[in-house]
Formats: sequence, structure tokens, C-alpha cells
Amino acid sequence: MKKGLLGEFKEFIMRGNVMDMAVGVIVGGAFTAIVTSLNEDILTPVLGIFGGTDFSNLSVKLGSSDAAPVLMYGNFITAIINFLITALVIFLLIKGLNAVSNKFKKAEEEAAPTTKTCPFCKSEIAIDATKCPHCTSDQPEA
Repeated sequence: MKKGLLGEFKEFIMRGNVMDMAVGVIVGGAFTAIVTSLNEDILTPVLGIFGGTDFSNLSVKLGSSDAAPVLMYGNFITAIINFLITALVIFLLIKGLNAVSNKFKKAEEEAAPTTKTCPFCKSEIAIDATKCPHCTSDQPEA
């Protein structure tokens, strides 16, 4: 029974989609670091000029003692901004990829022939014709 379970696990791990998912997680982690840096190092200081505040420093102390918990809601705002930037960049990437894909699909559709030449009378006929309308010969199946 162990050998069967181990064999099933090996088959699961070696599937292409699991490997693709692993690569996606690694690339996603690197992408997150880039977006976080964009937000913390570029956008937050620029927004600080206009708003006069850095989001990461915003907090509320819940109590009066030194040991009272502190809500760092500025970090939460930063996380929301990171999410929105990430979502926007992914949206733009997918939109761009779809546009390129649609151009290739249109080029393939336009290139698809709609007519063929009758091998007997050399007239141009519909690609799905079974009989030539000019010489009435049966068309060979392609």
C-alpha cells in the first residue's frame, strides 16, 4: 500500500501543472517584491508630498499603558495599495497578451483559404465543394 501511495505521489508531483504552479509561485514572490518596492520606495514618498504623511507610520494605540496593543493601520493601507498596484499590473499584462493573441488569431483566420481550384477544369470553386459547378466533375476529398 505504501508503494502505491508513493507512486501516486510521484505521479502527482511530476505532472506539468504542478511544476507550472511552482514556477508561478516563485515568479509571483519576486513580482510581489518589485511591487512592494515600487509602493514603499517610490509611490509612498510621492504621496507623502501631497498628503504630508507616510502611510506606514499611521497607527492607533489601544489603551494608555506602555504595553497597550497598537493598530498599525498605515501598514494595512500600504498592503491595500500594493494589492491594487499588483492587480492593475496583472490586468494590463493580461490585456496586452490578449490583444497580441487576438492579432495572431485574426491573421490566421484571414489566411485560411475559402476557395480551391478544380483539378479538372482549373476553375475556382468553394473549398467545401464536392462537385465542380463548371465542369460537374466530382471533387477528390482532401
